Amino acid sequence: MTMQMMEMHRKDMPVQGMDMMMMQECIEAGSAAEQACTMCAGSTMGPGMMMCANMCMNAADMANTTMRMMMRPNGMHLNSMIKMLDACMTMCAACADECMDHADVSEDCRMCAEVCRQAAMACQKMMESMKNMTTTS
Repeated sequence: MTMQMMEMHRKDMPVQGMDMMMMQECIEAGSAAEQACTMCAGSTMGPGMMMCANMCMNAADMANTTMRMMMRPNGMHLNSMIKMLDACMTMCAACADECMDHADVSEDCRMCAEVCRQAAMACQKMMESMKNMTTTS
């Protein structure tokens, strides 16, 4: 439904040439990361897990914010969106690394790391596709 709504307003978007399927994949990957990170942060207990829980909360927030910005294509500012995608990619990759440090003792961490890596890859793919786009004024 979201993509249908975005397609209706495609001609009015200030960023032209957007790959809507890639955008949908990125939004879905961000949503999955937000959910996995929230679940992981809530289940991460025990000694030495504070950093992991905090990284998960930060990654969840970053994924949510990036995803919400993508769902406002009529107000998209190209350079800001590229920077957000880069920040989200960096945060998700860092969270994945932290979660992998605990994957041997926590299935939640292992699953979260996997989802965060997928989100980081989706952000990178979307970001790369946007680097040659232009904006209308």
